[in-house]
Amino acid sequence: MSKLAIRIENVSKQYRIGGLQQTNRTLREALTDSFKMPFRRLKDTRPQFWALQDVSFDIHPGEVVGLIGRNGAGKSTLLKILSRITEPTHGSLTLYGRVGSLLEVGTGFHPELTGRENVFMNGAILGMKRREISRKFDEIVAFAEIEKFIDTPVKFYSSGMYLRLAFSVAAHLETEILLVDEVLAVGDMNFQRKSLNKMESVGREGRTVVLVSHNMGAISRLCSRAVLLDGGRLKADGDAPSVVNLYLSDGQETTGERTWEPAKAPSSDYVRLVAVRVLDQTSRVSDTFDIRQPITFEIEYDVLREGKRLSPYFTLYNEEGVPLFSSADLAPDFIYEQELTFTGRRISRCVIPAHLLAEGMFTMHVGLSAILDHNAAQFNVPDCMRFQVIDPMEGDSARGVYGGAMIGVMRPKLAWQHEPVAAADAAKF
Repeated sequence: MSKLAIRIENVSKQYRIGGLQQTNRTLREALTDSFKMPFRRLKDTRPQFWALQDVSFDIHPGEVVGLIGRNGAGKSTLLKILSRITEPTHGSLTLYGRVGSLLEVGTGFHPELTGRENVFMNGAILGMKRREISRKFDEIVAFAEIEKFIDTPVKFYSSGMYLRLAFSVAAHLETEILLVDEVLAVGDMNFQRKSLNKMESVGREGRTVVLVSHNMGAISRLCSRAVLLDGGRLKADGDAPSVVNLYLSDGQETTGERTWEPAKAPSSDYVRLVAVRVLDQTSRVSDTFDIRQPITFEIEYDVLREGKRLSPYFTLYNEEGVPLFSSADLAPDFIYEQELTFTGRRISRCVIPAHLLAEGMFTMHVGLSAILDHNAAQFNVPDCMRFQVIDPMEGDSARGVYGGAMIGVMRPKLAWQHEPVAAADAAKF
């Protein structure tokens, strides 16, 4: 087998904005347009833009690569070029092996054909022999959960049925290279979970996978490597956690500490924010934390006026935007014994315990409220900072000796007790 699965060399793609619309024309209009066309090409002034510019990287057999970036970064354009749906304006690419792609729900399906007929047609398009498709057919149908409707034309399928069959065909037919664009964001939660598990098994089989997704949890879980596109250019290429961290922290001053000048700081008449930071166990600012170590959250602020009892708080979100928990100091000695005459600078800290968060990216929303005053917010800073929790896969953690994917956004290390049951007692059950 070749040492490469995909080679992309200086690939660029240019589009023109406002392409001509096709309409029904008379013969005279068609002849007139054909006469004008050479001159129109010479002075075509429609604006242009580059969806991709000089993108180059290699993918090796068995790699599962996440292609990430903001909307308009060029991800889907690159996947369409890899799928041979469109040609690059400049550059070249080489694919070593059969390519299966799922770029949108039902790609390649014929609405008048049944599910069964579409499975065999898709396999034939991929260059597979009928016996190869037949060997996988029952597994494809069972995964898609459409056994009762497999001989029904797909034009009568719901979007969910369409998705399940399309994904199942792409994931089960034995192509060397699989290209998948954002389909894991569609469908119900059970199918998303099932699809993620299937994508994991595809990667373990040694097939090459290129996955486009805005779900950074899926990228972190499935991919060992990630490629970040920004404005059509290659911005980063490396291990998935590092590239995901770069993508999520883009546009912030720092992911471990954020400071404000007084004139620009979030504030009220009573308080002004100075800085927010997260610290490791040695009290150093960091944006990456060992899953086995505590994380200290620190907020620094200036109390400008007397008269209110002030309480900082934060809400922690995972990379999919799900709020995990909020925290504020609600202890009576803090609420009722604060000095109402205090002005000046304060630092408040709290510690997120070790062995609480799972590996992944987390975002903090930070604020400060006036307690005993209907919890009136003095300021609130959404997406204030991001940090990453990593699992070094060693030592004492809730993972233990297990090396596979761990489920959940929290991973507390809980105490268990074990005791034998006497045979006489066990017989009672």
